Order: sequence, then C-alpha cells, then structure tokens
Amino acid sequence: MGAKTTDIHTTINSHHLKDKKVKELVSDKRRLVEVPYTATLAHTMNALVANQVVAVPVAAPPGHWIGAGGSMILESDKHTGAVRKHYIGMVTMLDILAHIAGDNPDGGGGGEDSDLEQRMSVAVSSVIGHCLESLSLWTLNPSTSILDCMEVFSKGIHRALVPVDSSMENVAGVELVESASSYRMVTQMDLMKFLKGHESELKHVMKGSLMEVGALVEPIFGVTNHTKVIDAIKSMRAGSLNAVPIVESSNPASEDHSQLVNGKGRRLIGTFSATDLRACPVSDLQSWMSANVMEYTRSIQSSGGSIPRELVTCYAESAVAEVVDKVVGNHVHRVWVVDRDGLLEGLVSLTDIIRVIRSSLLE
Repeated sequence: MGAKTTDIHTTINSHHLKDKKVKELVSDKRRLVEVPYTATLAHTMNALVANQVVAVPVAAPPGHWIGAGGSMILESDKHTGAVRKHYIGMVTMLDILAHIAGDNPDGGGGGEDSDLEQRMSVAVSSVIGHCLESLSLWTLNPSTSILDCMEVFSKGIHRALVPVDSSMENVAGVELVESASSYRMVTQMDLMKFLKGHESELKHVMKGSLMEVGALVEPIFGVTNHTKVIDAIKSMRAGSLNAVPIVESSNPASEDHSQLVNGKGRRLIGTFSATDLRACPVSDLQSWMSANVMEYTRSIQSSGGSIPRELVTCYAESAVAEVVDKVVGNHVHRVWVVDRDGLLEGLVSLTDIIRVIRSSLLE
C-alpha cells in the first residue's frame, strides 16, 4: 500500500514539473547582453569577458539582413509596435578564436601585434557563421512547456531568446519569426539548475547510472598534450566543439598533433575550452598560439587571473544526480567519463543529461 502511494505521489509531481513554463526559467534573468552588427571583434570580446558569457546575439537595423537560419527575430517598440532591430545571429567565443587563429599555416601572423589588431578590428557581422552554432538563432515562447524546452535543448541547441512581451502568446515551441519589445536569454545551464531544483520529482532517473540511462557518449575526440593552441582552435572549429579533452600522446615523435585524435582509452590530463580562453587578454593571445595546450592551461591557472579549474570527471557507473551536481556546482557543460585508472571512456554533456531526463518524464 505504502509503495503504491509513493508511485502516485511521484506521478503527480512529474505532471507538476511538466506543467512548468519557460517563463519560470527567465523570471530572474538580467537584461540581454548583445552587440550591434558594427561592433568590432575587440569590442565583442570585451563584452563577453565583462559579462562572463560565451555568446552574444548580434543586433542590426531591420530590413537589411537575412537572419541566422532564415530567422526574423525582431525587437519592436512596446507601445507603437515599430520594429527597432533585427537579431541576425549569435557570435560565440569560438567564432572569435577561429577568426583570430585564421587560416594561415604559420599561426595567423607569427605573433605580430599589428596582425592581431587588424583581425580584431573587423565588424562582428563578418564572422557570423564561422562556427555552426552561430548560424542557429532560436526563440522560445514564455508559454512553452519545460518539456518542449527540454526537447529543443536535447537536440544540441545551447541557448534561445525568450520574448518578454511577445506578440505571439499562443505559439509553443521554436519560432523563426518573432517580435517583442525585449528578450532574455535562456541556456542549457539555466534549465539544468531548474531541473536540479526539482530533483525530488526526478528520483527515478537521477538515481540511475550514466550507463543505465544511456547518457554516456563515445567515441570522444580530443587533442594531445603536444597540440598547439592554434591547431586545437582550428580542430574545434572544424568539429564544432566548444571544448576538447587533452589526452596523453601515445607517441610524441610520430603522432600528428595538429588533428583531433580518438581519446578513448588514453590518459586524461586536462581540458582545452573556448570558455577558458576568455581569461587570456587579447594582447597576449597571439603569442600563445604556437604554445602547446598544456603550457597554456597551466599558465592561465597559475596567473591568478582566473580560478584554477579542476578536471571534472565521473565514472560510467556514476549516478545521474552526482553528474548533475558536478555540472551545476562547477558550471561546466560537459563531464569527462574515465575508468578507475583515469583513462578516458567518453563524455556526458548537458545535451545528453537533458535528453535522458526528458525521456524519463515521457515514460
């Protein structure tokens, strides 16, 4: 009898979570950080660093641009309805780094300050689309259910704009046409924090291991400890990866360190992330391009300019709840899965966690 009551209670709670709306994710979010299409990359980088974000939408005058993915996401006057701006795309830290690294085989200028200044003086609108993510600009209506929001984010979309005063109140799901007087940004991390706050309603999936619920992803591509910063950035750009594991080289003399390698079964020794590159002043970044990734990560961790980031790992048998704690507590977007000897087995990302939690709610 007691067990049956618990099941009913869990079902009621799950429905309660399903009834939640996207507006609850953005209720306490600050005003949207954005940059105008004329902003230089230097200005955009400063905006990312100052606001501690990894991506910003780019705003342009209406009527002159095709938005990312064909979207028409407009900001209009609350009272008159007149359109003031058009969000034409999203620029991420990886877009900027890929542009800085350039396509020159010698590392984009060999460390000359003038070259870096020139690269950072171009308009931000010119780099939209360097990376896959900046080509996708999404909105989620405030009345969209948390379950539908989870579906969007379980497909690898990392963030979406939420209109504060939408002219399309009854539309649910992802929209390519939207007009509102202002927007807020909702991210996968916002959703994870929200789900963690409702952990008691998700006990069934939370107590399962990564292996049991199917959240462990492999193969996993990374870079070696001998890979140069510039080659890591180019590889990440080519693979649309915001971070890669740094693994021990199996043969430093003969291995090609300029390409991504299959990291499975190799010793994990670090993480190279576009987010961490924010900590490096632009003026210093060019000189680091020819250094190896381990030298760079050790440098930013010992410089005092940023909090040293420990390697966030788990095991295939770790419970989903434990991984959620690590993700939210360390504010990371992926956790490396290792075996008991510290050899890489795979990874679990926010996308994977959201996918399995959503599946459990649909059962």
